[in-house]
Parts: sequence; structure tokens; C-alpha cells
Amino acid sequence: MQTLTATEADDVRDALLAAERRTGLRFAAYAGPAVGPRRHFSERLHAALGEEADRAVLVFVDQRGRGLEIVTGRRARERLSDADCRLAAASMAAILGTGDLVGGIVAGVWLLGDRVSRQG
Repeated sequence: MQTLTATEADDVRDALLAAERRTGLRFAAYAGPAVGPRRHFSERLHAALGEEADRAVLVFVDQRGRGLEIVTGRRARERLSDADCRLAAASMAAILGTGDLVGGIVAGVWLLGDRVSRQG
């Protein structure tokens, strides 16, 4: 995982917790290189959430490798469409492209949480 400062880690943690409170879903983020194929690695990270995986959304970012994945569990997918995930990914990619890792993650998590909240 890429090393974040304490303040950056707090910013990401705050965004994840805020999204969880607004939606009732579990949000997680991982920043770092994939071990093996990126999609497979991010799906393994998502599965590692255990019992929470079914209602979880995982955001995976490999800034150096220019990779981004959003993985949703079955219950999360009922409230978050592929189009919602593509919108969040596009927003994140624009911010990540400027070199702002934390800003990209926070914006993506916020947008995903907002899209779920709008679904009710």
C-alpha cells in the first residue's frame, strides 16, 4: 500500500466513514500496486472483507501503474449501478491524473456514497 501521511489517512478514513453513515454500506479503499492481475487482486481484497463483502464497495487505486478498480458486493450492487461506478471512476481519474491520490480517493468515495444515497 502506498504510504499516506497521518492527515491524508484521516481524510480517507473520514470519507469512508461518512459514506458508510449515509448509505449503510461498507466502504473500503486500497492504494498501492496489485499483486497479479489488477481486477483479480481488487476482487480478492474485496472478498477479504469477509461477511461485510456482500454490502461493501472497494475502491482500488494503483497510481503508479495508472490503475483504478471499483468492486461492489451483491447487496451494494443493488444500490450502485455500473454507470454510477463509471462516473465515480472518471471523476477519480481526472483528479488522480493531477497527482492528487487522496483527493481522488475522497472524491470517488464521496460520489459513490452520494449516488447510493440518491437511490434511497
